[in-house]
Amino acid sequence: MAGAGEWSLLASLDEAQRSEVLATTRRRTFAKGEVLVHEGDPSDSLHLVASGRVAVRVSSPHGDNVTLNVLGPGDYFGELSLLDGNAPVRSATVVALEPAETRSLSATAFHELRRRHRGAEQLLLTLMARRVEDLSARLLEALYDGLDRRVYRRLRELARMYADGPGAVTIPLTQEHLSELVGGTRPSVNQVLQRLAGDGIVELGRGRIVVLDRARLDRKAG
Repeated sequence: MAGAGEWSLLASLDEAQRSEVLATTRRRTFAKGEVLVHEGDPSDSLHLVASGRVAVRVSSPHGDNVTLNVLGPGDYFGELSLLDGNAPVRSATVVALEPAETRSLSATAFHELRRRHRGAEQLLLTLMARRVEDLSARLLEALYDGLDRRVYRRLRELARMYADGPGAVTIPLTQEHLSELVGGTRPSVNQVLQRLAGDGIVELGRGRIVVLDRARLDRKAG
């Protein structure tokens, strides 16, 4: 479970301010499959993921649900709600992939904190900068990296997120979910996974992918 010291995005605040931020948050728990926020709903709070993993999903032009990202402890979503004079709506639906807990910081509480502490301004800048960096990296990857490399990198990220020790890591996601995350078709992603399985790097199962050799996967991801 993430705590004050594990949310690196709070590093711009001193210890007292970090404690104050967390004291103003609301602890929320969610069961597996429960929706944390709905796409299109008013966005009035930032969520810090304390435990569990959640999927960020959007509706495609054809009405399908597409998984854009998976977030784990230490991650966050909803930062646009903290901007002054902004009345955004949720740009995605966030669903718990397992029992999860977040710490919800309302825009009202944040604006009050911002009024009292200049460090809160830096926190908002940090939130926005990290999101821009992440989106820029994903765009460059989509434009210039082949499908194989994208699959390797998503698997590496997911393995780090789900790892609980030095051994094999079970990623409880389907190949369809992985295909959505890398922007490829399921048959094409399956071919990449079959090659990895043939090399003994992963093992494929129903609704899961087991990373057996993280070191070799890391080398392939670059």
